[in-house]
Amino acid sequence: MIKIDTEYVTLGQFLKMTDWIDTGGQAKFAVKELDIKVNGEKEDRRGRKLYPGDQIVIEGKKYQIES
Repeated sequence: MIKIDTEYVTLGQFLKMTDWIDTGGQAKFAVKELDIKVNGEKEDRRGRKLYPGDQIVIEGKKYQIES
């Protein structure tokens, strides 16, 4: 579980929070290279908004957004 204290986070921010990338600039490439699914659907937009309750799977590792 990943806790956020804002309304949402973007997929790019999420990748940084979970240590998949080191800098925000890497997000553009990471979303194209990594197998990312949001709520069961393939996702490759770094600006995708993630809200509490969303389930994210990155390369088989599961996460859930909590508020």
